[in-house]
Amino acid sequence: MTDFIRFFIPLYFILFFLVSFVGISFAVAKRIGKNPNVLPKDDSAYGLIGWYFKLTLFFLLIYTILLFLFPAIIWSSFRISFLGNDFFRYLGVILMIIALVWVFTAQWQMKDSWRIGIDNDSKTKLVTQGLFRFSRNPIFLGMTVSLVGFFLAFPTFITLIFLLIGSILMQIQIRLEEEFLLKQHGSIYLTYKKRVGRMLSLY
Repeated sequence: MTDFIRFFIPLYFILFFLVSFVGISFAVAKRIGKNPNVLPKDDSAYGLIGWYFKLTLFFLLIYTILLFLFPAIIWSSFRISFLGNDFFRYLGVILMIIALVWVFTAQWQMKDSWRIGIDNDSKTKLVTQGLFRFSRNPIFLGMTVSLVGFFLAFPTFITLIFLLIGSILMQIQIRLEEEFLLKQHGSIYLTYKKRVGRMLSLY
């Protein structure tokens, strides 16, 4: 299982990045004629959140590559030993696979409304069907689950830090997007917000 985790985790995040960011961005950009990555590059608070997102993703990829290249050192560093058994590893791998499929499905259901960041220059359609019937933020939910799975599959204090930082950044981004959607869609979004939970509604 250790060797499997060594190969699976870096390949997983590379695939996640290529499919859920590069691939989807290319497809949407081709249809709408603009780059769907609209994270600001200025010195604003929102721009800082976007920069932290990119920095976290960069260090996560570096960490997984180090795991692949130096498994003995990385595997034994900062381990949380009581979680280090095959049950949690299998559970983590299953959660990561489910999260990847979930995120890709949510992005596909968003169609041309999908953006990385808040698009102040165009009004996108409010998507409320598919996975969005159960979660107002299924993509962020899937990304959170993938980090939980990563932590369970490879339980170290480093992966726990990635989980905590990633979750905090996503929760801040969610609230920024909710304010924007309320301004853009008004009562329609307010009704949707009352009906569907921020992360998950089990009904």
